[in-house]
Amino acid sequence: MELLLQFLSNTGFYLADYRNFVMLAIGSLFVYLAIAKKYEPLLLLPIGFGVLIGNIPFFKGFGLGIYEPNSVLHYLYFGVTTGVYPSIVFLGLGAMTDFSSLLARPKLMLLGAAAQTGIWVTLLSAMALGFMPKEAASIAIIGGADGPTSIFLTAKLAPHLIGPIAIAAYSYMALIPIIQPPIMRLLTTRQERRIHMSEPREVSKKELMVFPVIGLFLCCFLAPASIPLLGTFFFGNIMKESGVVDRLANTARSAVIDTATIFLGLTVGASTQGDVFLTPKSVSIFLLGAVAFSIATASGIIFAKIMNLFMKEKINPLLGAAGVSAVPGSAREVHLVGLKEDPTNFLLMHAMACNSSGVIGSAICAGILWSFMM
Repeated sequence: MELLLQFLSNTGFYLADYRNFVMLAIGSLFVYLAIAKKYEPLLLLPIGFGVLIGNIPFFKGFGLGIYEPNSVLHYLYFGVTTGVYPSIVFLGLGAMTDFSSLLARPKLMLLGAAAQTGIWVTLLSAMALGFMPKEAASIAIIGGADGPTSIFLTAKLAPHLIGPIAIAAYSYMALIPIIQPPIMRLLTTRQERRIHMSEPREVSKKELMVFPVIGLFLCCFLAPASIPLLGTFFFGNIMKESGVVDRLANTARSAVIDTATIFLGLTVGASTQGDVFLTPKSVSIFLLGAVAFSIATASGIIFAKIMNLFMKEKINPLLGAAGVSAVPGSAREVHLVGLKEDPTNFLLMHAMACNSSGVIGSAICAGILWSFMM
């Protein structure tokens, strides 16, 4: 009987408290949204299942938990805490990105830059609420709507906040279809949403091959701390555009990025143990993240409207919402909102130009914040 009672006292049923059940409910919700609603399943399914794994109670000292040295999850989590997984994801993103629409209309880069306003407004807001500067910088980067960038910067500045910041960043990326359309409709008129963009010029192969080299120099000389992200991003892109290493480019945009995404999502989810995750700070981070993402969306739209005051050929202001770096979710949502107003208005490729510039912009902001806060 004593052995039986000892066994029962070591089971998850005995060790669980309300925080574990709260997080298990959240993880189950993520899995449901990924499978039933298809909200960014590549992100929410690994994260949601990771939350379930991380919140099964266990007996301490067995080397099971993600925060216990020498555990399997701890070793897998190493790629998060060192920034390895985000850099690999950026390599794959670079190998998937087509800059032709951006090079055809370079002025759309300004919308990607304008959308980063959410980062700086949130930085000041977080500091005003009492967060330390490094914590505030990590929270602010959620405004870029870029999960890997958020994780990378947080790992460098505030590793104790990786769980809530990563969950917040990926949650808002997955909820783009819910968050962005109301803001788009609120800040634009029906006439503005129906603006057609003219066909872009044809971009030469030489331009596409030269751009990643020039982009690397311009961005990384400006913010050297962004090299781990943008260095791999532009390397992936030149592999794609050069055409001489197709096998490497295909691997980068398939097996490599998929593997990194699996372990990144799973371990980030597993890091949300109830006793570590459920704190007043986590609630504040979620609220500030929502503010950051909303401001970033609104900033891009408003800046597009300001540009239209001085331009003969008008820009559809919806494109400004794609200035955040949630690729390709925000570009797809801009396209869908435009189609609802006019079934002949195809904005996807133009929105991808803003989207890709947003990826670069958020990585530069992360590099600047890292260099200032260290």
